[in-house]
Amino acid sequence: GKEVVIANAIIAILTIGGQQLFSFFTFSCPCHVGQNLIYGLAFLGVPALILLIVGYALNNQTWRLVTGRRSHFEKVTTSNRLLNCKLICFVLCSITGRALVAPVTWLAVTLINGSYYVCAVSEYVPVYYYGANPNVSESERRRILATFPCSQLVPPEMTRARDEVILLLRYQSHVAGWLLIAVVVITVFLSYCLASCFSPLSFLHFRYWSSYVHNEQVLFDEATEQHSRLYAMQHVRKFFGFVPGSENVKEIRIPSLREWQAISGLAFLKQVDEEHYDYSLLHDWALKERANGKYLKTDEDP
Repeated sequence: GKEVVIANAIIAILTIGGQQLFSFFTFSCPCHVGQNLIYGLAFLGVPALILLIVGYALNNQTWRLVTGRRSHFEKVTTSNRLLNCKLICFVLCSITGRALVAPVTWLAVTLINGSYYVCAVSEYVPVYYYGANPNVSESERRRILATFPCSQLVPPEMTRARDEVILLLRYQSHVAGWLLIAVVVITVFLSYCLASCFSPLSFLHFRYWSSYVHNEQVLFDEATEQHSRLYAMQHVRKFFGFVPGSENVKEIRIPSLREWQAISGLAFLKQVDEEHYDYSLLHDWALKERANGKYLKTDEDP
Protein backbone atom coordinates (compact mmCIF):
# COMPACT_ATOMS: atom_id res chain seq x y z
CA GLY A 1 0.00 0.00 0.00
CA LYS A 2 0.91 3.66 -0.21
CA GLU A 3 1.56 3.82 3.53
CA VAL A 4 4.13 1.04 3.30
CA VAL A 5 5.90 2.67 0.34
CA ILE A 6 6.03 6.03 2.09
CA ALA A 7 7.26 4.44 5.33
CA ASN A 8 9.99 2.54 3.50
CA ALA A 9 11.06 5.69 1.64
CA ILE A 10 11.31 7.64 4.90
CA ILE A 11 13.34 4.83 6.48
CA ALA A 12 15.71 4.76 3.49
CA ILE A 13 16.19 8.55 3.53
CA LEU A 14 16.86 8.58 7.28
CA THR A 15 19.33 5.72 6.87
CA ILE A 16 21.19 7.58 4.11
CA GLY A 17 21.41 10.73 6.22
CA GLY A 18 22.50 8.77 9.28
CA GLN A 19 25.17 6.94 7.28
CA GLN A 20 26.63 10.21 5.98
CA LEU A 21 26.76 11.72 9.47
CA PHE A 22 28.12 8.48 10.91
CA SER A 23 30.91 8.37 8.32
CA PHE A 24 31.81 12.02 8.75
CA PHE A 25 32.06 12.03 12.54
CA THR A 26 33.22 8.51 13.44
CA PHE A 27 34.97 6.72 10.58
CA SER A 28 38.76 6.93 10.57
CA CYS A 29 40.68 4.06 9.00
CA PRO A 30 43.52 2.82 11.26
CA CYS A 31 45.78 2.18 8.23
CA HIS A 32 47.47 -0.72 9.98
CA VAL A 33 48.01 -4.30 8.83
CA GLY A 34 45.35 -6.66 10.20
CA GLN A 35 43.21 -3.87 11.63
CA ASN A 36 41.90 -2.34 8.41
CA LEU A 37 39.80 -5.40 7.49
CA ILE A 38 38.24 -5.72 10.96
CA TYR A 39 37.56 -1.99 11.19
CA GLY A 40 36.08 -1.69 7.70
CA LEU A 41 33.88 -4.78 8.02
CA ALA A 42 32.71 -3.67 11.46
CA PHE A 43 31.52 -0.34 10.05
CA LEU A 44 29.89 -2.16 7.14
CA GLY A 45 28.21 -5.01 8.98
CA VAL A 46 27.53 -4.05 12.61
CA PRO A 47 25.29 -1.00 11.89
CA ALA A 48 23.42 -3.06 9.28
CA LEU A 49 22.87 -5.84 11.83
CA ILE A 50 21.65 -3.34 14.43
CA LEU A 51 19.27 -1.77 11.91
CA LEU A 52 17.95 -5.23 11.02
CA ILE A 53 17.22 -6.04 14.68
CA VAL A 54 15.58 -2.62 15.19
CA GLY A 55 13.48 -3.24 12.08
CA TYR A 56 12.22 -6.51 13.55
CA ALA A 57 11.61 -4.95 16.97
CA LEU A 58 9.64 -1.95 15.65
CA ASN A 59 7.29 -4.07 13.55
CA ASN A 60 4.05 -4.89 15.38
CA GLN A 61 3.69 -8.04 13.30
CA THR A 62 6.82 -9.44 14.97
CA TRP A 63 5.23 -9.30 18.41
CA ARG A 64 1.88 -10.50 17.02
CA LEU A 65 3.77 -13.51 15.64
CA VAL A 66 5.78 -14.43 18.76
CA THR A 67 3.54 -13.38 21.67
CA GLY A 68 1.83 -16.40 23.17
CA ARG A 69 3.01 -18.59 20.30
CA ARG A 70 4.10 -21.46 22.57
CA SER A 71 0.69 -21.93 24.16
CA HIS A 72 -0.97 -21.52 20.75
CA PHE A 73 1.12 -24.31 19.22
CA GLU A 74 0.17 -26.65 22.05
CA LYS A 75 -3.50 -26.31 21.10
CA VAL A 76 -3.04 -26.67 17.32
CA THR A 77 -3.99 -30.07 15.95
CA THR A 78 -1.65 -32.04 13.72
CA SER A 79 -3.82 -31.48 10.64
CA ASN A 80 -3.66 -27.70 11.06
CA ARG A 81 0.01 -27.53 12.04
CA LEU A 82 1.27 -27.48 8.43
CA LEU A 83 -1.13 -24.69 7.48
CA ASN A 84 -0.10 -22.78 10.60
CA CYS A 85 3.59 -23.15 9.70
CA LYS A 86 2.92 -21.87 6.17
CA LEU A 87 1.17 -18.81 7.57
CA ILE A 88 4.05 -18.16 9.97
CA CYS A 89 6.56 -18.40 7.12
CA PHE A 90 4.52 -16.00 5.01
CA VAL A 91 4.25 -13.43 7.81
CA LEU A 92 7.92 -13.87 8.70
CA CYS A 93 8.91 -13.15 5.08
CA SER A 94 6.77 -10.03 5.12
CA ILE A 95 8.35 -8.85 8.39
CA THR A 96 11.84 -9.59 7.07
CA GLY A 97 11.17 -7.63 3.90
CA ARG A 98 10.22 -4.55 5.92
CA ALA A 99 13.15 -5.03 8.33
CA LEU A 100 15.69 -5.28 5.47
CA VAL A 101 14.95 -1.79 4.12
CA ALA A 102 17.29 0.04 6.48
CA PRO A 103 20.24 -2.43 6.52
CA VAL A 104 20.20 -2.89 2.73
CA THR A 105 20.12 0.88 2.29
CA TRP A 106 23.04 1.19 4.70
CA LEU A 107 25.10 -1.43 2.83
CA ALA A 108 24.30 0.04 -0.58
CA VAL A 109 25.16 3.60 0.45
CA THR A 110 28.39 2.59 2.20
CA LEU A 111 29.51 0.55 -0.80
CA ILE A 112 28.74 3.40 -3.20
CA ASN A 113 30.63 5.75 -0.86
CA GLY A 114 33.61 3.38 -1.06
CA SER A 115 35.55 4.51 2.01
CA TYR A 116 34.78 1.46 4.14
CA TYR A 117 35.61 -0.99 1.36
CA VAL A 118 38.88 0.80 0.53
CA CYS A 119 39.91 0.66 4.17
CA ALA A 120 38.99 -3.02 4.56
CA VAL A 121 40.74 -4.54 1.52
CA SER A 122 43.55 -2.14 0.61
CA GLU A 123 46.28 -4.43 1.96
CA TYR A 124 45.03 -7.35 -0.15
CA VAL A 125 45.47 -5.68 -3.55
CA PRO A 126 47.52 -7.92 -5.93
CA VAL A 127 51.27 -7.29 -5.90
CA TYR A 128 51.52 -5.90 -9.44
CA TYR A 129 49.77 -2.73 -8.30
CA TYR A 130 52.76 -1.98 -6.08
CA GLY A 131 55.17 -0.40 -8.52
CA ALA A 132 58.18 1.32 -6.92
CA ASN A 133 60.12 -1.58 -5.44
CA PRO A 134 58.86 -5.07 -6.33
CA ASN A 135 61.65 -6.73 -4.30
CA VAL A 136 60.24 -5.90 -0.87
CA SER A 137 58.97 -8.68 1.36
CA GLU A 138 55.32 -9.69 1.49
CA SER A 139 54.87 -8.30 5.01
CA GLU A 140 56.42 -4.96 4.04
CA ARG A 141 54.26 -4.77 0.93
CA ARG A 142 51.10 -5.34 2.99
CA ARG A 143 52.25 -2.75 5.52
CA ILE A 144 52.64 -0.13 2.79
CA LEU A 145 49.36 -1.07 1.10
CA ALA A 146 47.57 -0.81 4.46
CA THR A 147 48.60 2.86 4.65
CA PHE A 148 47.04 3.72 1.27
CA PRO A 149 43.65 4.85 2.74
CA CYS A 150 45.64 7.49 4.72
CA SER A 151 47.29 9.70 2.12
CA GLN A 152 49.49 11.45 4.70
CA LEU A 153 51.23 8.15 5.55
CA VAL A 154 52.09 7.16 1.97
CA PRO A 155 55.69 7.78 0.80
CA PRO A 156 55.97 10.33 -2.02
CA GLU A 157 57.26 7.76 -4.49
CA MET A 158 54.14 5.67 -3.87
CA THR A 159 51.61 8.42 -4.59
CA ARG A 160 50.87 7.25 -8.12
CA ALA A 161 50.52 3.60 -7.09
CA ARG A 162 48.29 4.68 -4.22
CA ASP A 163 46.00 6.63 -6.55
CA GLU A 164 45.70 3.62 -8.87
CA VAL A 165 44.86 1.29 -5.98
CA ILE A 166 42.25 3.66 -4.53
CA LEU A 167 40.59 4.06 -7.93
CA LEU A 168 40.49 0.28 -8.41
CA LEU A 169 38.98 -0.33 -4.97
CA ARG A 170 36.40 2.45 -5.34
CA TYR A 171 35.40 0.98 -8.70
CA GLN A 172 34.89 -2.43 -7.12
CA SER A 173 32.93 -0.92 -4.23
CA HIS A 174 30.68 1.13 -6.51
CA VAL A 175 29.92 -1.88 -8.71
CA ALA A 176 29.10 -4.00 -5.65
CA GLY A 177 26.78 -1.28 -4.31
CA TRP A 178 24.84 -0.92 -7.56
CA LEU A 179 24.64 -4.70 -8.00
CA LEU A 180 23.18 -4.97 -4.50
CA ILE A 181 20.56 -2.34 -5.35
CA ALA A 182 19.71 -4.10 -8.62
CA VAL A 183 19.37 -7.51 -6.95
CA VAL A 184 17.12 -6.11 -4.22
CA VAL A 185 14.88 -4.21 -6.67
CA ILE A 186 14.49 -7.26 -8.94
CA THR A 187 13.81 -9.55 -5.96
CA VAL A 188 11.15 -7.24 -4.53
CA PHE A 189 9.46 -6.84 -7.91
CA LEU A 190 9.40 -10.59 -8.58
CA SER A 191 8.12 -11.26 -5.06
CA TYR A 192 5.19 -8.91 -5.56
CA CYS A 193 4.48 -10.46 -8.96
CA LEU A 194 4.48 -14.00 -7.53
CA ALA A 195 2.32 -12.96 -4.59
CA SER A 196 -0.19 -11.37 -6.98
CA CYS A 197 -0.21 -14.40 -9.27
CA PHE A 198 -0.99 -16.81 -6.43
CA SER A 199 -3.53 -14.50 -4.76
CA PRO A 200 -7.04 -16.03 -4.62
CA LEU A 201 -8.56 -12.52 -4.96
CA SER A 202 -9.01 -10.32 -7.98
CA PHE A 203 -7.38 -6.89 -8.12
CA LEU A 204 -10.38 -4.88 -6.87
CA HIS A 205 -11.31 -7.54 -4.32
CA PHE A 206 -7.76 -7.43 -2.97
CA ARG A 207 -7.95 -3.63 -2.61
CA TYR A 208 -11.24 -3.98 -0.74
CA TRP A 209 -9.74 -6.62 1.57
CA SER A 210 -6.74 -4.40 2.30
CA SER A 211 -9.04 -1.47 3.09
CA TYR A 212 -11.17 -3.66 5.34
CA VAL A 213 -8.19 -4.98 7.31
CA HIS A 214 -6.89 -1.44 7.82
CA ASN A 215 -10.26 -0.08 8.98
CA GLU A 216 -10.85 -3.08 11.24
CA GLN A 217 -7.51 -2.51 12.97
CA VAL A 218 -8.22 1.20 13.47
CA LEU A 219 -11.68 0.52 14.93
CA PHE A 220 -10.34 -2.33 17.07
CA ASP A 221 -7.67 -0.05 18.56
CA GLU A 222 -10.29 2.58 19.36
CA ALA A 223 -12.56 -0.01 20.97
CA THR A 224 -9.63 -1.48 22.92
CA GLU A 225 -8.76 1.93 24.32
CA GLN A 226 -12.35 2.68 25.34
CA HIS A 227 -13.10 -0.81 26.70
CA SER A 228 -9.92 -1.00 28.79
CA ARG A 229 -10.54 2.50 30.14
CA LEU A 230 -14.10 1.67 31.19
CA TYR A 231 -13.04 -1.65 32.69
CA ALA A 232 -10.17 -0.07 34.64
CA MET A 233 -12.50 2.72 35.77
CA GLN A 234 -14.71 0.17 37.59
CA HIS A 235 -11.75 -1.07 39.62
CA VAL A 236 -10.44 2.40 40.39
CA ARG A 237 -13.94 3.50 41.50
CA LYS A 238 -14.18 0.49 43.83
CA PHE A 239 -10.83 1.36 45.41
CA PHE A 240 -11.27 5.14 45.77
CA GLY A 241 -15.06 5.36 45.90
CA PHE A 242 -15.62 7.70 42.96
CA VAL A 243 -15.27 7.79 39.19
CA PRO A 244 -12.26 9.77 37.92
CA GLY A 245 -13.33 12.98 36.22
CA SER A 246 -16.69 13.25 38.03
CA GLU A 247 -17.70 16.79 38.90
CA ASN A 248 -20.09 16.02 41.78
CA VAL A 249 -18.18 13.70 44.08
CA LYS A 250 -20.15 13.41 47.32
CA GLU A 251 -17.90 10.92 49.12
CA ILE A 252 -14.57 9.24 48.77
CA ARG A 253 -13.26 5.97 50.13
CA ILE A 254 -10.20 5.84 52.37
CA PRO A 255 -8.23 2.65 51.57
CA SER A 256 -6.66 0.80 54.46
CA LEU A 257 -2.95 0.10 54.86
CA ARG A 258 -3.52 -3.57 53.97
CA GLU A 259 -5.31 -2.56 50.75
CA TRP A 260 -2.52 -0.18 49.77
CA GLN A 261 -0.04 -3.01 50.26
CA ALA A 262 -2.22 -5.37 48.23
CA ILE A 263 -2.14 -3.18 45.10
CA SER A 264 1.49 -2.05 45.43
CA GLY A 265 4.56 -3.85 44.19
CA LEU A 266 5.28 -5.94 41.11
CA ALA A 267 3.11 -8.59 39.55
CA PHE A 268 2.96 -10.76 36.44
CA LEU A 269 -0.12 -11.50 34.39
CA LYS A 270 -2.02 -13.99 36.57
CA GLN A 271 -4.31 -16.68 35.18
CA VAL A 272 -7.51 -16.96 37.23
CA ASP A 273 -9.11 -19.82 35.30
CA GLU A 274 -8.95 -21.33 31.82
CA GLU A 275 -10.51 -18.25 30.21
CA HIS A 276 -9.59 -15.22 32.31
CA TYR A 277 -6.57 -13.35 33.67
CA ASP A 278 -5.87 -10.75 36.32
CA TYR A 279 -4.17 -7.86 34.56
CA SER A 280 -2.81 -6.07 37.62
CA LEU A 281 -2.75 -6.12 41.41
CA LEU A 282 -5.61 -3.62 41.53
CA HIS A 283 -7.60 -5.85 39.18
CA ASP A 284 -6.92 -8.84 41.43
CA TRP A 285 -7.96 -6.89 44.54
CA ALA A 286 -11.16 -5.58 42.93
CA LEU A 287 -12.29 -9.08 41.97
CA LYS A 288 -11.53 -10.68 45.33
CA GLU A 289 -12.21 -8.07 47.99
CA ARG A 290 -15.35 -6.27 49.04
CA ALA A 291 -15.20 -2.49 49.02
CA ASN A 292 -15.80 -2.04 52.73
CA GLY A 293 -13.98 0.42 54.91
CA LYS A 294 -14.02 4.08 55.74
CA TYR A 295 -15.85 6.63 53.57
CA LEU A 296 -15.52 10.38 53.88
CA LYS A 297 -18.07 12.93 52.77
CA THR A 298 -16.45 15.50 50.54
CA ASP A 299 -18.51 18.33 52.04
CA GLU A 300 -17.44 17.49 55.60
CA ASP A 301 -14.57 19.17 57.39
CA PRO A 302 -11.70 16.67 57.54
